[in-house]
Amino acid sequence: MQVELLNDQGQAASKYDAPETVFGREYNEDLVHQIVVAYQANARQGTRAQKDREQVKHSTKKPFKQKGTGRARAGMTSSPLWRGGGRIFPNMPNENFTQKINKKMYRAGMASILSQLAREGRLAVVESLKVDAPKTKLLAAKFKAMNLESVLVISEEVDDNLYLASRNLPNVLVVEPRYADPLSLVHYRKVLVTKGAMDQLKEMFA
Repeated sequence: MQVELLNDQGQAASKYDAPETVFGREYNEDLVHQIVVAYQANARQGTRAQKDREQVKHSTKKPFKQKGTGRARAGMTSSPLWRGGGRIFPNMPNENFTQKINKKMYRAGMASILSQLAREGRLAVVESLKVDAPKTKLLAAKFKAMNLESVLVISEEVDDNLYLASRNLPNVLVVEPRYADPLSLVHYRKVLVTKGAMDQLKEMFA
């Protein structure tokens, strides 16, 4: 699989031979959907809580007599059938949303995403990406010159200058290969991979 090799101006200087084992696979939509959903679920925190009928503040007095009113019998106002009553199956803070994905499935899914990005022309390779100072303006000007608005950068090494320059850009994310996740690969319009990171991706997902 050949992908574009970009220069500092964002122009395609030549072609880069990407490994077929990572960037030449068929697109498996079901597998990609599964790993993206699992990634989002595993990042979810159980911060919501509801009350059951024991925890709701209520009176234990019978609201009205058992017979003669024509209404359905009721024992107390904490019943889930009543407005203000407790929930039957309340959400609890210790709820576990995690989903298990096998390593082989995860590697295949990531390779499937990278292959589809390469086919769509959304993935390109650069020699390296560095800035001289931790200034957001410098990195923003570099991406503007390359005509990139929404970009995920996968670099073999993220130094302090690059990290500090990129963290305030809303549509830019700079990560090392080990921190590349399926959601970010799908989300950003363009993915830039340095040559050093390409070798690491081959080791991780081949």
